Amino acid sequence: MKKILIIEDEQNVITYLDTLFKDHGYGTVVATSGDVGLDLAKKEKPDLITLDISMPDKSGIKVYRTLKEDKTLQKIPVVVITGVTGYAGSPDDFKKFLSTRKSVPPPEGFMPKPIDRDALIKMIKKLI
Repeated sequence: MKKILIIEDEQNVITYLDTLFKDHGYGTVVATSGDVGLDLAKKEKPDLITLDISMPDKSGIKVYRTLKEDKTLQKIPVVVITGVTGYAGSPDDFKKFLSTRKSVPPPEGFMPKPIDRDALIKMIKKLI
């Protein structure tokens, strides 16, 4: 069974993603903060990580950078799932911003909130 690490601080989104992934045959591990998410990524070695950007202790961008700079974690696909969509609410603008960060490669996937469940499952199936 493929395992997905959900790094998200909003309980209703956690419940939604956890249920959605389990309904499609994936195992899940949940972290409600960036620091815990990084620890779980190292311990659990998930097949994919979903990552929120706005979190209380460490931003998703910092978590993403740490994941991609770690030799043991950098090959794990990351799907950014966020309500932070940039200028005028455009998910494309925020995706472009993430893709232009020079120090790390762009995320393997991007999904704005509200989540399109069919598109998300299609993306995950493609990545793992």
